[in-house]
Amino acid sequence: MTTPAASVSRSGNGRLIGRAVWLPVGLLVAIILLVMVLAISITQGAAELRLSTIYEALFAYDATVFDHLIIRTVRLPRVVAGVIIGAGLAVAGALMQGLTTNPLASPDILGISAGAAFAVVLGTFLFGGAPLLVTGVLAMSGAAVAAIIVYALASAGRGGATPAKLTLSGVIFAMFTSAFTTAILILDRNTFEQIRFWTVGSLAGRDWEQVLWFGPLVLVGLIGALLLSRQITTISLGQDVAKGLGQNTAVIKAFAALMVILLAGGSVAIAGPVAFVGLIVPHVARVVCGVDYRWIVPFTAVIGAILVTVADTVGRVVLRPQEIPVGVMLAFVGAPFFIYLARWKIR
Repeated sequence: MTTPAASVSRSGNGRLIGRAVWLPVGLLVAIILLVMVLAISITQGAAELRLSTIYEALFAYDATVFDHLIIRTVRLPRVVAGVIIGAGLAVAGALMQGLTTNPLASPDILGISAGAAFAVVLGTFLFGGAPLLVTGVLAMSGAAVAAIIVYALASAGRGGATPAKLTLSGVIFAMFTSAFTTAILILDRNTFEQIRFWTVGSLAGRDWEQVLWFGPLVLVGLIGALLLSRQITTISLGQDVAKGLGQNTAVIKAFAALMVILLAGGSVAIAGPVAFVGLIVPHVARVVCGVDYRWIVPFTAVIGAILVTVADTVGRVVLRPQEIPVGVMLAFVGAPFFIYLARWKIR
């Protein structure tokens, strides 16, 4: 005779086995979908190309064929840059939401992207343009300073850094720095001409040099996020739970914050302050894989890459031969999603 306890045990084991099978398969399906989206994206632009031309450009490259040259030097670095910033910003948002237990936390909402962008614009204004190394340092520094200021503002007063105070502090800081950024662009035409598209979040003109400079920074951040994923899962369940399990939450948060700076700073250095990726994608990933950050991080990275690639592709074809920057395309989706979260999720 089967006891109720035995039935429950078998049911629980069945669910665990089901998740153990489903999650790797789901991730593989997402990766395959990403590859398909990338292939389609490479074919689209001012002129459409065939998928067979992509294969030839990759495996039978002929420098005298114009289409091969376009794929290798223009479209391929652009889609790789899109994958990098999509994965980087999405995982940065997932880490921030887990660390702060704030469903609205993301690099753009909490002012991290705005701080990085302001630092780059200020450096361009002061030095008349900067090498890529300096741009990266400025973006990282701006992101770090922004994180410190926003957390300090949110921690002031009673109750500490609550989700509502973090969000409000981040929005205020982002508006403040954006005002200075806009003032610089208005007052200095040279700075405006250099980075006018970059400031709204754009993949246009991205090349291999930018990918090779800043891609490794984002890659380090992604690896660090994976290594911290188990600890972030515990922290996301509550500070008391994490401390009860013997975790040093201060050290974990410090390392996770460093990963956020690498992810957000590197992404902003490539394409400017692309908004809403870090806000939307982690919530989508949780619907798919639950609260375990060992799965949230890889799912978030892949879904973020898909989202940015699709947005960039649509932006290239909807008003062809003109382009809509990827940051503008994402705002059409992200703004309503932000309103939904602010209305129903935050307390």
